[in-house]
Amino acid sequence: MDPLIEYHVQRTRRQFFGDVGLRLGGLALGGLMAGGAGRTLLGADAAAASSAGRVHPAIPGLPHFAPKAKSIIYLHMNGAPSQIDLWDHKPGLRAYFDKDLPESIRNNQRLSTMTSGQSRFPVAPSKFDFRQHGRCGTWVSDVLPHTAKIVDEIALVRSVYTNAINHDPACTFVMTGSEIPGKASIGSWLSYGLGSESNDLPAFVVFTPSFPSSGNGQALFSRMWGSGFLPTRYTGVALRGAGDPVLYLQNPPGVGVTDRRDMLEALNELNRKQHGVYGDPEIQTRISQYEMAFRMQTSVPELTDLSKESAATLEMYGADVKRTGSFTHAAILARRLVERGVRVVQLLHRGWDQHDNLPTALKNQCLDTDQAVAALVMDLKQRGLLDSTLVVWGGEFGRTVYSQGRLAPDNYGRDHHPRNFCMWMAGGGVKGGTVYGQTDDFSYNVVENPVHVNDLNATILQCMGIDHRRFTFKNTGLDQKLTGVEEAHVVKELLA
Repeated sequence: MDPLIEYHVQRTRRQFFGDVGLRLGGLALGGLMAGGAGRTLLGADAAAASSAGRVHPAIPGLPHFAPKAKSIIYLHMNGAPSQIDLWDHKPGLRAYFDKDLPESIRNNQRLSTMTSGQSRFPVAPSKFDFRQHGRCGTWVSDVLPHTAKIVDEIALVRSVYTNAINHDPACTFVMTGSEIPGKASIGSWLSYGLGSESNDLPAFVVFTPSFPSSGNGQALFSRMWGSGFLPTRYTGVALRGAGDPVLYLQNPPGVGVTDRRDMLEALNELNRKQHGVYGDPEIQTRISQYEMAFRMQTSVPELTDLSKESAATLEMYGADVKRTGSFTHAAILARRLVERGVRVVQLLHRGWDQHDNLPTALKNQCLDTDQAVAALVMDLKQRGLLDSTLVVWGGEFGRTVYSQGRLAPDNYGRDHHPRNFCMWMAGGGVKGGTVYGQTDDFSYNVVENPVHVNDLNATILQCMGIDHRRFTFKNTGLDQKLTGVEEAHVVKELLA
């Protein structure tokens, strides 16, 4: 809720009448508040929490319908993977090597400042070979040999497009449904609406693993997992890749579990007194965070202990599976998290911004992630978790068919391209073996079944049992939605 509304809702009867007195206007205001959305959400929320005994309860009325997926693992390849080199097979481009991109294709569309001053726009066909895989026959680049083995589980969208042409607004857009900072991330929306089945771990967990040194590491901003206008308890909890997963989680020398519990009780009592005076909802967040930290002292060491994983499972993920901070290590922890009831897990892998040296840098990015991505999907399936877990893979926009800077037969770079890019989903509610959308011969414009970023977000919510049109939060006088104010559509063709 809006902090101002929540402040009034949480005030005691004594506080209310002490401030406003027994005036008719005050009584009328109290009546309005008693019948408003604030009372419904908060009162029912508390009742649901009490009856279900859950630390992270869903809000009343959610899910809207029976969900196909209970949890989501979102694999964000930060920097924008090149669709032409990975998923959007354009064999005819080889005849266009170093020829200017036809103006009829570019059609005076917006360019980034990094290539808008180029005297020409030479076409750069992909250096990589493509082959068809699976029963579905999906074309996949040779730099994704492991992901190629799971295409029958994947719904590939080749026609995603966005409004933004630069990284920060584009990443903000794909994660929050808006280029404007301050909105809630998709993970925060889901943890707010659906809560979590785990009482000992956060509802929303984030990893920011390491990436190859050849990668151009664009900055990551916490708004990509931030709660925005939602209460801060719905912000994603980032687990660190080096040292302790969570800072200050362990007790200092000389402090035992009982001591920690006594200290926490005393601190919570002080916070409860402050809340009784001020009614600030952020004080409740602080109490819940301290309590979760106490629970995580036991749950996080157990989560990160891979000693009981079978040798076959570890081998499936690859050599880096035990290297903390690696993408592979984060991938197996993602499976372990959803296995323990966590609602949302987000992996943000940097380095996918290849303005030059693309053949080498992109191949390194794929070597760092491909086996772990495929292993994650296969691992979930083997454990019977894939049907209830939605896996999403993608970036923030695509790359241009023309080369940025110098073009050579074995080397080129690509600029930002918002007009089309590829994303895929697998698991809960998704029709595997699907390829949706089509681009022109230059992978420059969508010619069939365009899918806006917010259409994809609406589809994700649908898999999680949420009607995006009815999932709102009042802020600054508006009913805010993850899918924004413009009309968004669920892509039903992707759903099983």
